[in-house]
Amino acid sequence: MQVVLEVRSLCKSYYKSGEWSKVLDDLSLDVYRGEILCILGPSGCGKTTLLRQIGGFDTCDSGDVFMDGIKISKAGPSRIMIFQDFNQLFPWKTVLENAIYPLKVNNIYSSHKERKAAAKACLKLVRLDGADDSYPFELSGGMKQKAAIARALALSPEVLLMDEPFGSLDAITRAALQNTLLDVWQKTGVTVIFVTHDIQEAILLADRIIVMEKVQGMVKRIISNTMDRPRNVDSSPFSGMYREIRDLL
Repeated sequence: MQVVLEVRSLCKSYYKSGEWSKVLDDLSLDVYRGEILCILGPSGCGKTTLLRQIGGFDTCDSGDVFMDGIKISKAGPSRIMIFQDFNQLFPWKTVLENAIYPLKVNNIYSSHKERKAAAKACLKLVRLDGADDSYPFELSGGMKQKAAIARALALSPEVLLMDEPFGSLDAITRAALQNTLLDVWQKTGVTVIFVTHDIQEAILLADRIIVMEKVQGMVKRIISNTMDRPRNVDSSPFSGMYREIRDLL
């Protein structure tokens, strides 16, 4: 498989309560083009910090991240991040206007008609094409996350960075969004790096699972998930992998 992202010897510490706390400690990994990679671990283990480094939103103390062999020094449209927070959308813009916005500011397409058509296609991809004229306050949490995904997809990013995007949703909506994400991934081939602390979610989604140490931001184990999709949570292979990861955590 082709490597799209290389993380090399990342170290990151934060100063808190009068002392330095190490969040990432000499962390290295490769991300393959077109895969769903889940980063799994308890709160405070460095998952989000690692995602921010890959996105170019933060600087590390030492180490580098490369995309297609080029060092990442800042955020860019090739790597779009989606957060857990429901308030990612511009509240004064409709769903369609939110999806059009990144196309406009990045001067993608020469006309509003082309941008509108591209944005509509992204909304249809996440099954939100009936909410074009709705405002964020009129949407449920799940619909807001769908709109955020559609807006991200409008830029055709190479990598989608997702920081526990379904963590605040109820179980039924969460399952629906997981299926939507898998559908989007299968249709677009986008590389997805997905942060979660939910073992079942990681097994349902991922081609590979990075299990983080509880402290000091180190990779404890990388688990390949070769189960066929759609995955059955009641199957023996699923249960076996769940127990394996649970014991690691």
